[in-house]
Amino acid sequence: MHNIKQRIKALFRGGFVRSVSVLVGGTAFAQLITLLALPILTRFYSPDDFGVLAVYSSFLALISVIACLRFEIAIPMPKEDKDAAVLLLLSLASLVVITLLTTIGVLFFSSQIELATEGKLVGYLWLIPIGVFFSGLYAALQYWATRHKAFPLIAKTRMTQAISGSSTQLGFGLFGLAPFGLLVGQLLSVGAGVFGLSKYLIKTQRSLFKETSLNRVKLVFKQYDRFPKYSTWEAFANSGAIQIPVILIAYYAVSAEAGFLMLAMRLLSAPMSLIGGAVAQVYLAEASEKYHEGVLQKFTHKTIFSLFKIGLPALLFAGVAAPFLISLIFGDEWQRTGVLISWMAPWFLMQFITSPVSMALHITHSQKIAMVLQFFGLIIRVGSVFIAGFYFNEYIAEVYAVTGFIFYSLYLFVVLYILNKKKLGSYKA
Repeated sequence: MHNIKQRIKALFRGGFVRSVSVLVGGTAFAQLITLLALPILTRFYSPDDFGVLAVYSSFLALISVIACLRFEIAIPMPKEDKDAAVLLLLSLASLVVITLLTTIGVLFFSSQIELATEGKLVGYLWLIPIGVFFSGLYAALQYWATRHKAFPLIAKTRMTQAISGSSTQLGFGLFGLAPFGLLVGQLLSVGAGVFGLSKYLIKTQRSLFKETSLNRVKLVFKQYDRFPKYSTWEAFANSGAIQIPVILIAYYAVSAEAGFLMLAMRLLSAPMSLIGGAVAQVYLAEASEKYHEGVLQKFTHKTIFSLFKIGLPALLFAGVAAPFLISLIFGDEWQRTGVLISWMAPWFLMQFITSPVSMALHITHSQKIAMVLQFFGLIIRVGSVFIAGFYFNEYIAEVYAVTGFIFYSLYLFVVLYILNKKKLGSYKA
């Protein structure tokens, strides 16, 4: 960890590195709690239990990412706080509507959902709309805090999420309440921290919302309508490309493949999100200013280079060592997870590099391009897994991993291409 921090300090300067360091510190603690809990959880819960968690998490992520109709990611962008306050209100209004629609869907299509998931979510469907609401609420409030660079508060909420989620899963697992404990813990791990962010909002910015008028809401909605029109579909396609294959793997694959995959993704995403998530948060806060100053391309290149130097050695080690270490740490029945980590390491390296800077397409008003890219990813990833499920389902997870690497490599190329065209003045979104 010390070595990683030194690399970041050497590669970034000024406020950026300080902001990243704050988020890294809070996220590091949160991820440490999660990682320390996993070897115990794998002895309380079986691979099949983790398979149920994988399906639940996939449904939750698939809906939550569009719960605010993407107004939330626009919150840091306006120059004036009063416009950002309108975007927050639009985010919350959208969240209420999507949560209600999710509840109706769960009530009226429960049998179809249970059939599509081979009964894995029987008795647990009611947790989906609750999870959607708290996940969306946290996201909207977090972006408001990001706008005001309240990074210590965000770091604190991430610690709250990790402690709440892991302790709940351990407690329920101790009493044999499987897989229910995993699902409730997952719900808390995405929604905890809402109270602290809400308190910050009310305490610091209450007067802004009193000044909001219907005319201003209409004006801001029109100005940022690209987000619900394009970014919502882009985000859904992005999430679908990751989550729908997990549901298909749970349906088609032999044994508890979805459970093994779930653990592999958790182990890889934990250290990667430690740095990548922090950089993405700060990149978004800084990128708008860099764009107006005409140095976004240079700033993005520097960010990519930094992420590559940090991510490559970590994921190279994970890919080589995982097949030998997983059984030792988590138990012999989890050996398959080590094999999957080796296959997934290249995918996660490209995702680690690309995801933070993907926001450049929004900053440069290239939402249409982002949407097309994500739908392309959805088609190749879901299509490949679907075909694999029919013809060679013993390699279905490996196919999923390879398509991830292909997609994020293409996405990074497009981001760099668009930034270059914007700099030259020869491209219009």
